[in-house]
Amino acid sequence: MSLRINDVTPDFTANTTQGPIKFHDWIGDKWAVLFSHPKDFTPVCTTELGYMAKIEPEFTKRNAKLIGLSIDPVDAHERWAKDIEETQGHLPKYPMIGDTDLAVAKLYNMLPAEEPGTSEGRTAATNATVRSVFVIGPDKRIKLMLTYPMTTGRNFDEILRVLDSMQLTAAHKVATPANWKNGEDVIIAGSVSDDDAKKLFPDGWKAPKPYLRVVKQPG
Repeated sequence: MSLRINDVTPDFTANTTQGPIKFHDWIGDKWAVLFSHPKDFTPVCTTELGYMAKIEPEFTKRNAKLIGLSIDPVDAHERWAKDIEETQGHLPKYPMIGDTDLAVAKLYNMLPAEEPGTSEGRTAATNATVRSVFVIGPDKRIKLMLTYPMTTGRNFDEILRVLDSMQLTAAHKVATPANWKNGEDVIIAGSVSDDDAKKLFPDGWKAPKPYLRVVKQPG
């Protein structure tokens, strides 16, 4: 199925390293980051899972949960986690989905719906498109989608930055400019009239153009 920003994220049941889950129930009232991997015991993904284990407390501060996915059995994930801890210095404590029947990968359009077979005999190359990140809001809607090539490690600091932006702009009528970081100036949303902006931002704003109104970050 085709997925777009603001679609309700597909629900599913799956086995994980922390037992079976029903995805929407697992998300609960939090944000969620689902990030997928084409194969266990692969080099780039090993560094990624280790880094996410390191910065998981930053996601927790932002009311966000992490969940990984790889097209291999859960018992392989558990063995891989030991390698990750040994080589990266951090043990993943978030759940990892064992997508051996390819069901979640197909549901999230990372593999074609008609893709035959199971994880058995598949390689990282045949699963190359299973390298996506989905950020999902408490409303169970997809807020962000990214897909990377296998040879390029993902920038998970960027996911934190985007999460900061999305949570800020969900709470206030602002948008964030290019390369924005938490604490920097923001832009008043185009949907807000000047009259309404005066009420929302009584200290005023800078406007190099009428449509570009720069203001201190609220909150």
